[in-house]
Amino acid sequence: MTNSNNKNDHSSMGQDPNTPYDKGPAGGWGSLRGVSEIFGEVHGSTVAAKILSTLNKPGGVMCSSCAWAKPANPSKFEFCENGAKATLWELDEKRADANFFEQHSITELKTWHDHDLEKAGRLSEPLRYDAERDRYVPVSWDVAIQEIGAKLAAMDPKEAVFYSSGHAGLEASYLYALFARAMGHQNLPQSSNMCHETTSVNLKTFVGTPVGTCTLEDFEHCDAIFFFGQNTGTNSPRFLHTLKAAVKRGCKIVTFNPIRERGLIEFVDPQNIMQMITNNPTEISNKYYQVKPGGDIAVIAGMMKYLLAREEMAPGAILDQDFIAAETTGFEETVEKVNAFDWDDIEAESGLSRTMIEEAAEIYIQAKNVIGIYGMGLTQHVDGWLNLGMYCNLLLMRGNIGRLGAGISPVRGHSNVQGQRTVGIGEKSSHMPADKLHELFGIDAPAENGKNIVQASQGVLDGSIKAMLSLGGNLLRALPDNERLEKGWSNLDLTVHIATKLNRSHLAPGKVSYILPCLGRTDIDQQQNGPQAISMEDTFSHIYGSIGTAEPPSDQVRSETAIVAAIAKATLPANPRLRWDDWAANYDLIRDLIAETFPHDFSDFNNRMMQPGGFYRGNPAREREWKTESGKAQFTAPTKLSSLGQHPSGDKAFTLITLRSNDQFNTTIYGFSDRLRGLEGSREIVLINREEMARLGLQEGQIVSLFSQVEDGNVRQIDGLKVTPYDLPDGTVAGYYPELNPLVPLSYHEKNSLTPAYKGVPVEIRQ
Repeated sequence: MTNSNNKNDHSSMGQDPNTPYDKGPAGGWGSLRGVSEIFGEVHGSTVAAKILSTLNKPGGVMCSSCAWAKPANPSKFEFCENGAKATLWELDEKRADANFFEQHSITELKTWHDHDLEKAGRLSEPLRYDAERDRYVPVSWDVAIQEIGAKLAAMDPKEAVFYSSGHAGLEASYLYALFARAMGHQNLPQSSNMCHETTSVNLKTFVGTPVGTCTLEDFEHCDAIFFFGQNTGTNSPRFLHTLKAAVKRGCKIVTFNPIRERGLIEFVDPQNIMQMITNNPTEISNKYYQVKPGGDIAVIAGMMKYLLAREEMAPGAILDQDFIAAETTGFEETVEKVNAFDWDDIEAESGLSRTMIEEAAEIYIQAKNVIGIYGMGLTQHVDGWLNLGMYCNLLLMRGNIGRLGAGISPVRGHSNVQGQRTVGIGEKSSHMPADKLHELFGIDAPAENGKNIVQASQGVLDGSIKAMLSLGGNLLRALPDNERLEKGWSNLDLTVHIATKLNRSHLAPGKVSYILPCLGRTDIDQQQNGPQAISMEDTFSHIYGSIGTAEPPSDQVRSETAIVAAIAKATLPANPRLRWDDWAANYDLIRDLIAETFPHDFSDFNNRMMQPGGFYRGNPAREREWKTESGKAQFTAPTKLSSLGQHPSGDKAFTLITLRSNDQFNTTIYGFSDRLRGLEGSREIVLINREEMARLGLQEGQIVSLFSQVEDGNVRQIDGLKVTPYDLPDGTVAGYYPELNPLVPLSYHEKNSLTPAYKGVPVEIRQ
């Protein structure tokens, strides 16, 4: 048995001497420098400064970056490095206009880096692809809308897919979901299909809700916070202020993650003058354990074994037996399965010692109120459902769901990815009530479920999908297996991109292809009825209004809401109850419809949308109302100790995890400085620990290839990756998303939600 000095235990949060690339705290001067570099590139600095001063505040712009909460009493600067970058990126005064596309063919643009494509500037006029000239050329809005409508109207509705990123507000999202169902399909995949769909599908089975149970208030009352697979410093930096406050009042934080991420190690608050002057960081995690990829089930099983052993010694002192008896089902079977696991197997699968797991469990026992945080490190696995089920088990054992200061809390990425689901974007009939659609609009929505993004992508490959509409995002770049999919995309009859900036997905046009420029979150949205506000939902189920104040990039740019309404009107037969023109002119009318369609969540929507701190739409599990099949919270009996779909095989084989840099947001690459990991320059790298480098005879800077070991008849290999030493568990390599997406087969996904398994891919290093 290993001891607590195992290399995967970093209880002391100082510099790890074996990780030369791990430098400095999150926040601090580095964060300010990151913002200033982008700020210096924005010519309208006065406008930018004004918008940043109101970002995430009542009556201001709600950040288009992460979905973290906007407090009722905001700080002077209620934005982080990521939010500032996203906002400034959108305020770019450069224009990707007709002149730009006249100068650059699609073939040439395919050779550009993703960063350079978006740096071309804001899209400023509608464009249609001219195959003979291999260029996008200007087209009038009327021609574009009419041709798109005619193409959609002429096809079988089930041949069309309406994708959305998490950018669009609730108003455009509702119309998009309504449009699809009025057309006759529910092919409404969304960006959550690639990240947190494991939560949406499986959490509902376990505790009866598809979203997390916590609110911001819970962090003021928790005694411990456990993190699994979430990188706060890069993905939701404003969360660090909440964590700092929790630590200062004595809350313990325990982190399980294959990589030591700076945001969960130490943080210098850029708004704290003394911390900035002294550079004296706040330690965030009391314990930080580098679990092996896929080893979270083993960790939690070990913690549960410890709790059960302690309960046996002192009955009633450890577990909340009253809660278990009254509120849950499946406990006895789960106990039997957990106790049957051997500690040697738990240590082998987790990469941690029994001592480490038990000391984490002891922290859990000593805490009255515990919040369980997780990110895509937990969800993007073939058996991600069991990761989540085991996490719920751990919390349920001590009644840590459904009371103040406790709960399970996925941290969402995109700003409105959760809200779009709430107002109907989703492939299931349950996402939008059919009876309400019939009552309000006379529509008989299809009863058959539609396609999520994996199923839609398979339809692109087999030819059953003919049209792809994208409401924001960079779908083709974000998908797994994207090299195969890019070839299939060109066979589509119609591709439509509603976008603010050029990206790589636009460079794979279908037989007819349009780019329709839309307003960004920061832009003034002036419609026939006057200036409009939009709304979104955060990770804690709170709804906020947002008002843009920047001048749009041109008078040819339209709002997402207006574009969706126009395409719907051009596609569908006339129906006096589908008032597309009225809705595009006055978003209040759309919010009234949302309130009528989802009265429990959105009653009195228009009057509450500007409420400081947002208005809470509620969560039944928070009130211990379990909307499950049994009417109780569900314990989940584990069937295995690893969430990996396939373990790597061979001396040169590793488990690959994909990462995002702190200089990117999803597929948007702001620059080439991964400051929080101390990595600069090329993104074509593979991270590996020095011991594994020595074992394989690899040298720092050596160029290697990665080969996917998932066999399905397709060869997947990426060449030209630079070996870069980094502190990772043995048997693990890491590299950047989306560059390494081609190594992930479309078929390699979480079994219930079909979320791609980006965090556990078996690969082989080839020299």
